[in-house]
Amino acid sequence: MTPSPTTTVSLQTLLDALPNQSESCRALVERAYQFAEQKHDGQLRASGEPYFTHCVAVAQILAEMRLDAEAIAAALLHDVVEDTVVTIDDLRAEFGDAVAVIVDGVTKLKNLPTAPNDKRSRTADRSLEYIRKMALAMNDDVRVVLVKLADRLHNMRTLASMEPEKQREIASETLDIFAPLANRLGIWRFKWELEDLSLRFLDPEAYFEIAQQINERRVDREAYIEDIVNTLRAELEKHGITNAVISGRPKHIYSIYKKMERKRVSYDKIFDVRAVRVIVDTKPECYSVLGVVHSLWRLIPGQVDDYISAPKDNFYQSLHTAVVDSRGKTVEVQIRTWEMHEDAEYGIAAHWRYKEGGKAGARDESFERRLNYLRRLMEFGQDTVDPAQFVSTMKSEVFPERVYVYTPKGHIIDLPTGATPIDFAYQVHTDVGHHCSRAKVNGKEVPLNYQLKTGDQVEIITNSRSGPSLDWLNESLGYVKTIGTRKKIAHWFRKQNRDKHISAGRDVLERELKHLGLLTSMTFDSVAHLFNYERVDDFLAAVGAGEINGGQISRAILEVERKDRESEQNLLRVTKPKASVSVDISNGVNVMGTNGTMVNLARCCNPMVGDNIIGYITRGRGVTVHRVDCPNVVNMPESEKERLIDASWSRVSQEQRYSVPIEIIAYDREGLLRDISTVIAEEQISMSAVNVNTHQNIATFQLTMELSSLSQLARILARLENVNSVFEAHRCNPR
Repeated sequence: MTPSPTTTVSLQTLLDALPNQSESCRALVERAYQFAEQKHDGQLRASGEPYFTHCVAVAQILAEMRLDAEAIAAALLHDVVEDTVVTIDDLRAEFGDAVAVIVDGVTKLKNLPTAPNDKRSRTADRSLEYIRKMALAMNDDVRVVLVKLADRLHNMRTLASMEPEKQREIASETLDIFAPLANRLGIWRFKWELEDLSLRFLDPEAYFEIAQQINERRVDREAYIEDIVNTLRAELEKHGITNAVISGRPKHIYSIYKKMERKRVSYDKIFDVRAVRVIVDTKPECYSVLGVVHSLWRLIPGQVDDYISAPKDNFYQSLHTAVVDSRGKTVEVQIRTWEMHEDAEYGIAAHWRYKEGGKAGARDESFERRLNYLRRLMEFGQDTVDPAQFVSTMKSEVFPERVYVYTPKGHIIDLPTGATPIDFAYQVHTDVGHHCSRAKVNGKEVPLNYQLKTGDQVEIITNSRSGPSLDWLNESLGYVKTIGTRKKIAHWFRKQNRDKHISAGRDVLERELKHLGLLTSMTFDSVAHLFNYERVDDFLAAVGAGEINGGQISRAILEVERKDRESEQNLLRVTKPKASVSVDISNGVNVMGTNGTMVNLARCCNPMVGDNIIGYITRGRGVTVHRVDCPNVVNMPESEKERLIDASWSRVSQEQRYSVPIEIIAYDREGLLRDISTVIAEEQISMSAVNVNTHQNIATFQLTMELSSLSQLARILARLENVNSVFEAHRCNPR
């Protein structure tokens, strides 16, 4: 039972929970309790409670997990350095190195940067620093992260005392970082409660609706589960399995919410709310129980998961199955051993439970494997400079569901969801990845950016004379999912000749500028400066070596243009010029300074949000908005330039579309138009005009696409250039 947030746990309760009841362990916890109580005397939380209640509650959470005396003492002391005059040296002298290291690590995790003018950057930076510092903390002592998770869990239990905006901010951060981290560490008890509490503050209506549904049906559900348990126990005893412990398995609110959201169904349609768990002594008994379950009730095809022979990447082991009982109701059954159950509930913290009980041995080996795996996944964070990219990658790679695929010889390869044959190839061996040219999945050839699914058998066809492509590093094309693969590809390019790097980098940069329609208006120097390179050749070499990819270049240019537009708008608001026009994309057109004037987008240059624009006051047709590099503006007679007025984009709607002319040049072949159309359809882009000319085996496509942003333009052009036979795709220059 979780203590009430307002209840101060007694010292005796903590002492009784210690797995090691030696005099020295008890004395350490007692001294820490009294020290923290004294130092926090007079301090209050936002709820008005004595601050010390929080320290004891964090210690109690870890005590319930049977962590050791050093961890409990550190939990009691985890805020004294930040909130009192006590120093780390004071703690080291009083409580020893281990406790001081843990408290120091927890304290450092709290000192995170903020970017006050940009909420997205602030979130990304904080997420980046949390994960980086947690990776470092695990190198010092993994108990730092356990104390931090317990600290966050108690803060979430008492979050109601905070302001609503702060509640949402903390809950969002918890759902993005701390719940996935608990899952990665295998601590189910932390994971489910952090998720449920986050949902309570992020979507309280959904949370309380599901909670009410669960509560209203509790009596019926418990009676039903009791009947299932009794039936299954009797059948197991008939088969000589008399040691099984069977119980109802609670389905937590957030998992129900996610399933309802994913399947777009109501609570009534979520079948695995009815679930039981069977715990036995040995692994062979798990499979015996599975056989009995399937002989007793009808198996639902495709609903058996064997995480014993193929554990999840957080080392979770269990058998899962779903069956239909004699009344036609669906029941989910989990089957595991007691050791698997300990691992599932306590994850990496189970190490101390076994260590203190004198059963370390193999458990220590499992603990080190788990810890090394986490460190390996996180180590790249020390070199990453793009916070948004880092956090995106961490969410998709370090904290995701996994897929399990097979080599032709039947070996299992564990990859994150969304992984491709290229990721698979590099996982098998770096050289296989470097020379990967084609791939087959389940005997059929697939594109190299095909997303693998659990159960796929993957065969990589290599070519000793080929090497990686720079396109593999372009996120828009989806060739690579894992950061490990990306690092290996970038390393390969770094080893190549510098002159080749510069040449390859120039090709990439020219292509991105051409995609954005900026090849004639933006210099290589200006792009290099965006990445803090003084010399263009150094920048091009970095691009050619794969250290900077096309997607990053496009994002950097678009970010500068976004900031320029914001600066323009701020200046316009201050100076309030009479002759200025703001194109408002969310509510039609809003004209400032010329109220009621009709505004049109020029067809000669087809401006779209993100382009630098200027207005031209026509005779009788309102204001026409052009790109600033439109030839009709650049070559305008001096006498007409008096009609030009400043223009800028205002609020942007995702629904707004712009007609953008595109040119695609390719070697003509059968099926070319079909392949181009497929890529466009996959991006959910409409076309308002198509014209195709063929001359001497060269096909030129003139398309007009309906696009929402320059970033979407860059993505579709990058994908089109990767269609077989296409050698160029670009936005048409203004005419």
